Amino acid sequence: MSTFIERTFAQPLDPRRQVLKVAIKDLIDLAGLPTTAGSAAVAATAKPAAADAPCLAGIRAAEAKGDVVIVGKTGLHELAFGVTGINVWFGTPINPLDPARIPGGSSSGSAVAVATGEADVALGSDTGGSVRIPAACCGVAGLKTTFGRIPTAGVWPLAPSLDTVGPLARDVAGLRAAMALLEPGFGEGAVEPSPGVARVRLPAEPRIDAAIDAALHAAELSVDEATLRGWDAANDAAMVVLVAEAWASDRHLIGTGLGEDVDSRLQSGAGITAAQLSDARQVGEGWKAELRATIERFGPVAFPTLADDPPRLGDALRTTPARHTTPVNLAGFPAVCLPVPAPGGSGLPAGLQLVGLPGGEEGLLELAGRVEAAVAR
Repeated sequence: MSTFIERTFAQPLDPRRQVLKVAIKDLIDLAGLPTTAGSAAVAATAKPAAADAPCLAGIRAAEAKGDVVIVGKTGLHELAFGVTGINVWFGTPINPLDPARIPGGSSSGSAVAVATGEADVALGSDTGGSVRIPAACCGVAGLKTTFGRIPTAGVWPLAPSLDTVGPLARDVAGLRAAMALLEPGFGEGAVEPSPGVARVRLPAEPRIDAAIDAALHAAELSVDEATLRGWDAANDAAMVVLVAEAWASDRHLIGTGLGEDVDSRLQSGAGITAAQLSDARQVGEGWKAELRATIERFGPVAFPTLADDPPRLGDALRTTPARHTTPVNLAGFPAVCLPVPAPGGSGLPAGLQLVGLPGGEEGLLELAGRVEAAVAR
């Protein structure tokens, strides 16, 4: 069992009823079950959660009406502190597009569950790309929500000023359905999608860039070339904030038997000074202003989620797939990842990432839906 750490419902569903199968990442408290955070060290002493995390209230209400069934708690990269999805304790979820490649992390099990049809929608968390990266790796859709929009109480913390909860699904309609569970009333008002986007050129393989450009062209969007000069500085600052806060959140687990990669990554936060953290947060303020100004001028920012195909399992530790995602967390803006066809190469899809203004998830999903419909024609 690697996609799920705990299965809660496996019986066949009544085909006459439209019931949504929902999976929950195992760092979100589900009453009556322990929260392991994908870690043997945490699992060794974990007690059943006394209550659900507040973000599950809408799911429970739908469950009580018979509209939803929770199928289980999904696997993840240990402590949600990694982007490969490789987990030596509970097993690594198998990427259904190519078993030789990483499923992406940290919400690996959630992405695989929806990609294989074991769940219609799944909840993940995104601190530096942990919804968008596995979505891109497994060819599904994922939404990083605006920081603070979905409550994170009852969710195992990694970096609290960056942590968000968001859904994964096979398509944009699934993301809308999941958001309506996370935030009842979501999407009830009409929202016009932006007619244009800001196309930002980040380092990427030419065929991945070509896939992004082709998808935007197919959707008949107005595309303006834009430059985000603060991107690299924002990436560096985001990593300072992430590892410093992760050290504060999880340093009590040092010496309890963490995986080698997570242990070393966690300890890298120990040497970050208060001055360095303050400087990184200051960079973040300037970065938010730059990103906001670009979106307000041109529309949502568009670029690849991954610079290349998902890394092979044996190459995973030598890659940095979060470089196209982490700056978005520093800003706190919402972002959607959508699979689009990619030419040549492996035949795997590319992940188109669209970043909008805070609170703009409804419009962002409308825009993603327009692209999705265009590339399907």
